[in-house]
Amino acid sequence: MAGAAGVLGLLLLLLLGSLGGCGGSTAPPRDSLREELLLSPLPSGDLAATFQFRARWDSELHREGGGPLTLLPAVSHYRLFPKALGQLLSKYLVRELHLSLTQGFWRTRTWGQPYLQAPAGAELWVWFQDSVTDVDKAWKELSNILSGIFCASLNFIDSTNTVTPTASFKPLGLANVTDYHLLRYAVLPREVVCTENLTPWKKLLPCGSKAGLAVLLKAERLFHTSYHSQAVHIRPICRDASCLSVSWELRQTLTVVFDTFSIGQGKRDWSLFKMFSRTVTEACPLASESKIYVDISSKTQENELLEVTPPPLSVHEASVQGDRRTYAVYDLLSPFLFNVSRSLNVQLKWKRPQDSLDLSTPVLHAQRYVSGYGLQTGEISTLIYNTHPYRAFPVILLETVPWYLRLYVHTLVITTKGKENKPSYIHYQPAKDRRRPHLLEMLIQLPANSVTKITIQFERALLKWTEYTPDPNHGFYVSPSVLSALVPSVIAMKAEDAEQSPLFTSLFPSSDGSSYFVRLYTEPLLVNLPTPDFSMPYNVICLTCTVVAVCYGSFYNLLTRTFHVEEPNRGGLAKRLANIIRKVRGVPPL
Repeated sequence: MAGAAGVLGLLLLLLLGSLGGCGGSTAPPRDSLREELLLSPLPSGDLAATFQFRARWDSELHREGGGPLTLLPAVSHYRLFPKALGQLLSKYLVRELHLSLTQGFWRTRTWGQPYLQAPAGAELWVWFQDSVTDVDKAWKELSNILSGIFCASLNFIDSTNTVTPTASFKPLGLANVTDYHLLRYAVLPREVVCTENLTPWKKLLPCGSKAGLAVLLKAERLFHTSYHSQAVHIRPICRDASCLSVSWELRQTLTVVFDTFSIGQGKRDWSLFKMFSRTVTEACPLASESKIYVDISSKTQENELLEVTPPPLSVHEASVQGDRRTYAVYDLLSPFLFNVSRSLNVQLKWKRPQDSLDLSTPVLHAQRYVSGYGLQTGEISTLIYNTHPYRAFPVILLETVPWYLRLYVHTLVITTKGKENKPSYIHYQPAKDRRRPHLLEMLIQLPANSVTKITIQFERALLKWTEYTPDPNHGFYVSPSVLSALVPSVIAMKAEDAEQSPLFTSLFPSSDGSSYFVRLYTEPLLVNLPTPDFSMPYNVICLTCTVVAVCYGSFYNLLTRTFHVEEPNRGGLAKRLANIIRKVRGVPPL
């Protein structure tokens, strides 16, 4: 009986192994990874490097009766998608999550339109699912957990800096959400980005920083730049063209701007080694696509101003943000790329100096500043430029102002070419002291080749002495304005396939060939508030302690000291000897 049982168990194990082997050989992978790097020479002579790591996770998302997306019970196996983020989506029923950490400010007028612009500091906006009962509680817990994952100060996000926009931030994924109460948006403009934020961001990558394009992410070089922005975008997307099933998409993007004049010792020439102090040796083994794109477009291409080495294996043409661009493509998975050399060091040289390169002005750009004098009242001014020669288009403006700047809404003035410009839509939510900020959203029509000025006056509030920061004289930051618009294109644009070229479609694909979506951020403002003299308590404490020490010490000395009456001393041994000698000599004693 024992031998028969052993044979039966062996047969059962062999049967299970064969079934598992068959299932493992036929089941397709449930996730995929694509990594890309875009190197773009900017009109100012600088160089922008944009990394994008796109992971798609085919988790169990489905539609119920054509209704909203519902997340089924979480799986326990993660291959490429980070487990920390996957559990976060399941626990808090997150539909979309967008987080960016930025150091510096993107100079739109000098550098042109970015592919993904982010405000200075930390920005977080999340769409929750319909089944969330308490959105504010989920928002608070989610920001605290993200603060621990990315080593950022997101735990300072609370009701005083959180708003719920109605029109500015629509879902970027597969969702038709009209209930804006499921959206939360917050910005921490004072957040400082450093290596402790980059390290956990790199750990979310399937290959880390050991292989693929991630080997170029050397913190010493990335933070020695004019601009640094790292972001995480999670959203649901269609798995195929029929869109019967849905997948999660995770995009990790990183954008840096190098000063090529300092890197190239006064020249605009650059290479991967000069910028990152490293070269690419291989693609990430887990990636299904790994490419490097180099922008070789030029205003005068017939003169062949650029020289790229090594010669690219292919060239890609795309319509990006209303302009036709040409890119040299290096496919790291191609077997012919590393035949000549073990490493890839892309170099770009200018055949002649380009000191007189014309700066192309972006179609849409803006700036913001504070005016006024004194510490009681002031005025916030926003200038929006539309440089399109003949097309007018609307723009959605989002203003978030802290509660301690009390806005006078009746002073809101919008002027264009010397005339009043009434907004088509306006939504204003007044602030509550120490509870929520001001929220102002407007839909403004921008005429062709015009400058629109928006001004509003405010009054500074006096804070409690416990509400001031450790350096109150530095000032208080105001979140930047957000501009969202469909900018008309000067040229006819061709729609890009997201699967063939995900980097250029990015998160904002062009709906048609006539316009493209742009989201811009203005500069954060630094406002001074009435600040008490915090040195006076120190002076009072020092003076009080001195008086108390002198008075109390004197009284205590008088009350505790014991007085003794000392009898006069008759003299010592020397005096007695001197008197004996004087007596013998007949001299009177001392």
